[in-house]
Amino acid sequence: MRRRIPASLAVAALLAVAVRSKRLRRRRADHPVSRISRAGRNAQLARIGLDVGSTYAAASARKLFASAPRRMEIDAERQLRTAEQIAERLGQMKGALMKVGQMASYLDDGLPEPVRLALAELQSNAPPMSAELAAEVITSELGRPPEVLFLEWDPEPIAAASIGQVHRAVFRDPDSGAERAVAVKVQYPGVAEAIAADLQNTDLIGMFLRQTFSSLDPAELVAEIKQRLAEELDYRRERDNQQRFVDFYRGHPFFSVPAVVHSLCTGRVLTTDLAVGATWREALTWEQDERDLIGEGLFRFVFRSLYRMQAFNGDPHPGNYLFHGDGRITFLDFGLVRYFSGEEIAVFAGLVKAAAVDHDPGAFRALVERAGLLLPGAPVDTDEVGDYFSDFYAPVAEDAPMTWTKEYASQIVRHTFDRTSPIAQYATVPRAFVFIQRINLGLYALLGDLGATGNYRRMAEELWPFADGAPSTSMGRAEAAWLRIG
Repeated sequence: MRRRIPASLAVAALLAVAVRSKRLRRRRADHPVSRISRAGRNAQLARIGLDVGSTYAAASARKLFASAPRRMEIDAERQLRTAEQIAERLGQMKGALMKVGQMASYLDDGLPEPVRLALAELQSNAPPMSAELAAEVITSELGRPPEVLFLEWDPEPIAAASIGQVHRAVFRDPDSGAERAVAVKVQYPGVAEAIAADLQNTDLIGMFLRQTFSSLDPAELVAEIKQRLAEELDYRRERDNQQRFVDFYRGHPFFSVPAVVHSLCTGRVLTTDLAVGATWREALTWEQDERDLIGEGLFRFVFRSLYRMQAFNGDPHPGNYLFHGDGRITFLDFGLVRYFSGEEIAVFAGLVKAAAVDHDPGAFRALVERAGLLLPGAPVDTDEVGDYFSDFYAPVAEDAPMTWTKEYASQIVRHTFDRTSPIAQYATVPRAFVFIQRINLGLYALLGDLGATGNYRRMAEELWPFADGAPSTSMGRAEAAWLRIG
């Protein structure tokens, strides 16, 4: 029997369908998230499970004597009814649960299409908090209400997600005296407490993983998730993260990161230049050559950042990108950035070299064991170890054009969570690899949606620290010129 994503992730993803409901869109979070305690959040989830289960049972009974077309109608009605039920219970719950839904929206091709579309709303269109609450946060953090602090303030948010929402504003730059359009991200009141409540449940997830995956020590995995999500709550850290990316990519021919307005940033307010552009959904309607350039750009940004900055943005969902044509991309949201040591980067580079360049199973196994991905001395064949991990390196293993597909991306997700292989019984996830897996799976899913085509092996050789390959595309030549100037 084919195994898919663990039930805990699938269930949590299904719960997040609420945001699709029209009724929920009309509602506002008129009181702080913190008023929903951990016990209250767990009780709401339990009640959702009962409601969804009852709806499923009722639909199953109605299908017994229905025709084939009618059974399809009943299934569609059940999915919509489930969304309404979840909207009633989950409504204004922000935090870690919403992040699970964001991930599931672009990782799980096995979810029904209406569910995936619903989850996609989490990327930028979650239900916002009220204008009054947003103004209260601004006043508390910056000392003046937004109507006084800014020349213009739009009380309607342009985006709302799991931790905060973004407003347009205009302020006068004290240095230049010029008016400056900015995006002001305001953290939901009480979301820190809500995430803390959700993260306490990661210990239960760790117990489940330990029982399911015999070789997995969940302690480091759980600790990594807790630390990264806790860091995301501090907008001062996000300010510093974003400034590092601004500095690194300054003058890049294709990539831009909005400048930070340091005087208007605090622990719960982040102000940057306002960026505009096409959304992910809009970009997916563009001609294939444009989508190919987007795919190349995303690939270059991820691995340029990883190997040269020794960092990457660990929250790679489509709501964090704006597109401008000709491969130009603006990158947003740097709250969840993971920095790596030189030793860790050397391990990542060594693995890809052994697997995709040298095709050396013995060297690859030694590195996998040293990295902590496989228990040392596990009673498994070395060639089978190489085969088990080879799927992750397939797109860069051959010097030839290839096309990313949704099927490949979905297969990689299934492979990641499939524990039927003998190798999987001895495999684990060290702390350094927790978010590497997240960005790889997320990137592969996005490239599959684009149907992007290109010689990704040659692109990778431009980015790998051990290869230093010559530019292979027009984008690569422009980037090489930027690197020479820098």
